[in-house]
Amino acid sequence: MKTIKGPAIFLAQFAGDDAPFNRLDTIAAWASGLGYTGVQIPSWDTRLIDLKQAAESQDYCDELKGTLADNGVKLTELSTHLQGQLVAVHPVYDEVFDGFAAPEVQGNPSARQAWAVEQLHLAAKASRNLGLTDHATFSGSLAWPFLYPWPQRPAGLIETAFDELARRWRPILDAFDEAGVNLCYEIHPGEDLHDGITFEMFLERVGHHPRCHILYDPSHLILQQLDYLGFLDVYRERIKMFHVKDAEFNSSPKQGIYSGYQSWTERAGRFRSLGDGQIDFKRIFSWMAAHDYDGWAVLEWECCLKHPEVGAREGAAFIRDHIIEVTERAFDDFADAGSDQAANRRILGLD
Repeated sequence: MKTIKGPAIFLAQFAGDDAPFNRLDTIAAWASGLGYTGVQIPSWDTRLIDLKQAAESQDYCDELKGTLADNGVKLTELSTHLQGQLVAVHPVYDEVFDGFAAPEVQGNPSARQAWAVEQLHLAAKASRNLGLTDHATFSGSLAWPFLYPWPQRPAGLIETAFDELARRWRPILDAFDEAGVNLCYEIHPGEDLHDGITFEMFLERVGHHPRCHILYDPSHLILQQLDYLGFLDVYRERIKMFHVKDAEFNSSPKQGIYSGYQSWTERAGRFRSLGDGQIDFKRIFSWMAAHDYDGWAVLEWECCLKHPEVGAREGAAFIRDHIIEVTERAFDDFADAGSDQAANRRILGLD
């Protein structure tokens, strides 16, 4: 068995223009001071990383890792959540997603998509140069506006959307394969890959690509009322990354999983800081230990109530306390009387 690595923290929700969150060295020192041993870096945040330079310069990557090491943490993975979203955008979302892109391609959907694809290719090379094995992203969405089948969807609409989604992602998956890095899609509402079935639809269309994997975040599953524990068993071979994020779903006579257009504090399903929600992390971490998951446990902080720095401080201890240091021997080894094949046969009355 293997012991999961961590605790680590995704820096996307904490990076900002004020110290210590505006520079890689100072935010790394802040994370280390809270007890984190790893950081996951959002590749779009130029305060923390120059993605193009990381793709082109091994010296730059060595310096970046050195900066992290000097401040007490390791790099767990890079993320292209925002760029991945822009690989596939339905026109209804053009304006609201435009801010995810570089200024020079905003307002131009075709240029924006080409930019996003280039960003993913850079991320593959950067991940290789940084010695990483896994990468986090979103799939984007072409079919999401048609989630609920009313009015009736034209025959073949969803199939056409997923065919196109796979066509766009297949060359990117090949680039990650060439780099030796797994591309892990966060299963997330708003993305075409938002549950197990949609992941399977995509996986089939990319030919069960060896680099097509899952970022497991139970919070997005409980908010859809999915069996987030059973999900681990079904997709065991494809889960390569883990966001430790809590959530709650409070059954209501007034709203369900669509939450009636309410704000986050008023929704039946809400993201919470670690330990404040309903996710059974003891069983999740036990599953990880029993099934040799050797990746990182990465806090992604999202909470509609608690201050982020409080959530980060509490989250480090929460993850550390849940990581199971696996045993190297069975608990009843003291009673092992020893045996051999001849003895086994005698015990069974076979001789």
